[in-house]
Amino acid sequence: MTSFTSGPELADALRRHDYIADDEFAVVVHLATALERPLLLEGPAGVGKTELAKALAAVGGRKLVRLQCYEGLDDSRALYEWDYAKQLLHVQMLRDRIGEQLAAYPDVAEASRFLAAQDFGLYSENFLAVRPLLEAILSPEPVVLLVDEVDRTEESMEALLLEVLAERQVTIPEVGTFTARSAPWVILTSNDTRELSPALKRRCLHYHVGYPTPEREREIVTARAPEVDTVTAGEVVDLARTLRELPLRKSPSISEVIDAARAATVLRRGGGDHTSLRQIRDILLAALLKYTGDADLVRARLDGDTAPPAPTTPARTTAEPAGERPERATVASRPANTTTAVFRGRGGGGSGVGGSGVGIGARR
Repeated sequence: MTSFTSGPELADALRRHDYIADDEFAVVVHLATALERPLLLEGPAGVGKTELAKALAAVGGRKLVRLQCYEGLDDSRALYEWDYAKQLLHVQMLRDRIGEQLAAYPDVAEASRFLAAQDFGLYSENFLAVRPLLEAILSPEPVVLLVDEVDRTEESMEALLLEVLAERQVTIPEVGTFTARSAPWVILTSNDTRELSPALKRRCLHYHVGYPTPEREREIVTARAPEVDTVTAGEVVDLARTLRELPLRKSPSISEVIDAARAATVLRRGGGDHTSLRQIRDILLAALLKYTGDADLVRARLDGDTAPPAPTTPARTTAEPAGERPERATVASRPANTTTAVFRGRGGGGSGVGGSGVGIGARR
């Protein structure tokens, strides 16, 4: 197990694992590990929040335990549940022995009292089916606990996390309280799709991870994809930053920029080093954009049009009153990209610090 004495030392260790964090972000991560406080990372998808936990586990020599959150997640998937099949087998093995002892009680009431007084060991640690939160507590080796996309769960799930975050323990009514055998490093991530509860935020350090600067993003691309030259990396990064300024349904993440840079390298290798970015731009949009409407809007804007091509309006039939043809879709009629607007220039919904953060393009 490795510890770090400063933010720059941690940043250097992360860089050796191709995770590039700016100075402020590295200091916040170092404080979270030194103070043994959970770290809540908020920001758009694909800016390296999840990847930080993976890199932190690698540099710290710790096991990574991941709880992937989703709508409908409950304690049986996050904390623990009882292994009913194992319990049933245990009861079947005890059946004959129990039958022999019950033969001494001809009265049903006495037999019932005898059974109630017995401890068959069914509700003990041996019959627990361990889930990620309890696994992190029971692990004999130090861990990094990643609670990924916590904003996708209901608020009731946040309440289950509070005991783990504040006291580093889990209470099981039938058994008792389990305290962490070693202090886990806890990373929570949120794409800010909903406001998290003040109780959860109060127990965490907070940092907003945004898109990196162009210089840092180019450095990230070349670190994660060494086959990409600096010129290609710079061109693709500039293209991605242009796209992020448009009202898209989903802006390009860092991981998608890395994919696009790799694709551009392959295309240029096949078509010659002098293939311009404009010649392959429409192909690269397949890596950068995931919605047809976004691709249509981008092509129209980059080609100098004010609006994407609208569907051809069908000819008016005799049944249609004059002047009541269907309205043509325009850019103005499209809903604004509220996610992009939220993250541009501000640091999430809670207290804490914020910044551009990192640079590995993790998918959350």
